[in-house]
Amino acid sequence: MVDKKITEILPAIRMVLSGDKVKVARIVGAGKAAPHIEVDGNLSPEEVILAVNEGVEKYKAENGDFPGLILLKGLGLAAIAQTSEQLDELLETGNCTEVDVKPGRATGKTAIITGGAQGFGGGLVECFINDGGNVVIADINQEKGEEFAAQLNQATSSKRACFVKVDVSDYSSVENLVYETICQFGGFDVFISNAGILRAGGLDEMDPKTFELMTKVNYAGYFYCAKAASKVLKLQTAYKEGYFGDIIQINSKSGLKGSNKNFAYAGGKFGGIGLTQSFALELMPSRVKVNSICPGNFFDGPLWSDPKTGLFIQYLKAGKVKGAKTIEDVKSFYEAQVPARRGCRVIDVMRAVYYVMEQEYETGQAIPVTGGQEMLK
Repeated sequence: MVDKKITEILPAIRMVLSGDKVKVARIVGAGKAAPHIEVDGNLSPEEVILAVNEGVEKYKAENGDFPGLILLKGLGLAAIAQTSEQLDELLETGNCTEVDVKPGRATGKTAIITGGAQGFGGGLVECFINDGGNVVIADINQEKGEEFAAQLNQATSSKRACFVKVDVSDYSSVENLVYETICQFGGFDVFISNAGILRAGGLDEMDPKTFELMTKVNYAGYFYCAKAASKVLKLQTAYKEGYFGDIIQINSKSGLKGSNKNFAYAGGKFGGIGLTQSFALELMPSRVKVNSICPGNFFDGPLWSDPKTGLFIQYLKAGKVKGAKTIEDVKSFYEAQVPARRGCRVIDVMRAVYYVMEQEYETGQAIPVTGGQEMLK
């Protein structure tokens, strides 16, 4: 395993070399091609970055181009290029072919998406890949996550998706997620904290252990993700003028309005907006934006529609919808509450994600995407 010191070095190097064409980096044990620059990786992170910067300028003056292979002695070989495919070519030959990258709203961006192996998170992953980005699928379900990443890479003939197992309720697991992301892509531009759980129930039904679990995942988990992500994003903004990073929490309409017999979930989401506003005040001076997106009900995903554990069946059993006798009764009740007369869809939320990524003047917001069901006051 590569020394985790690399998390304090490679994102900065990625920024130092991030002209219009350099977008990704990877740390490996070795490569067949000779490195263009060699730096002592045993120095302090600041000294390593300075030495790389000096080496880059010297290499550019002598060769008229950026170096693609940098040997960090004691840490590994860093390959840096425009795409993941070019990284493989660099490691094989020492050079890479110029490519025309199809422009998309996510082109040149790398995202970490927690809860990304399936359902709503999986939909966000697919959108990001289809729009030209690199994605780390972060999920506790290893089987589904690895299968999903393989499917995406096969479909795109690329290595733009990778899977990292994570438990967002465990800070050390989130730290490892960030470390593995840096080893694979050199850093990331947006961290989407999407993983969450929901167990419906009123005061009489909710047991303390379930409440504590939901709070740990939905509230503390967001804190853990923001804490680990902010270190890398602040390092990157320090080494690239005008660059902004993003932390985005996928919240809920339940974070904007209390939810009957669903207080554990709503409470965690209310708290998440408080975290977002506070993180935003702290991080904006470092050009790191923090926003929450509050989707309406995603009726088509497993959270709602799973026949055994979905919310429709949970709410039916909990008696949350008065007079409801079937799942269809519950669904109709919730659809009728939306002026748009339908549930939220992945593309609705993805457009909000792109909005907060693309603008540079908004932070600390909780943006409703609810079809008019919940509106800002």
